[in-house]
Amino acid sequence: MQTGFIVLAMATSALALPATDTINPGATVEGSGYRVAVAAMQEQQLPIDVNTASEDELQLVPGIGPAMAQRIISWREQHGPFERIEDLLNVRGIGVKTLEKLRPYLVVRPKNAIQGR
Repeated sequence: MQTGFIVLAMATSALALPATDTINPGATVEGSGYRVAVAAMQEQQLPIDVNTASEDELQLVPGIGPAMAQRIISWREQHGPFERIEDLLNVRGIGVKTLEKLRPYLVVRPKNAIQGR
């Protein structure tokens, strides 16, 4: 049993909500016409490093859907690692207001941390 966040991973996005009770990782939530897997994510996994995050991990951040996650990864692949969080302003669709909403959930770790030094 773990506490932390409840993450609902759906085909088009993911929704992370603070858990108010203890949950079992791997539980399934079913409703009218849908079935959703629930996973537990510990709070220490946030913030997410934009230089190492996968598309799925980026989609755990409120406000980042599949298209934006792919644009962040594409920018990173074309230009190299982000040096500071403000570099996200170079990604199409991320302006000052969006960056401020994303800032609590994202981090840019030093290059030596990425390379394991």
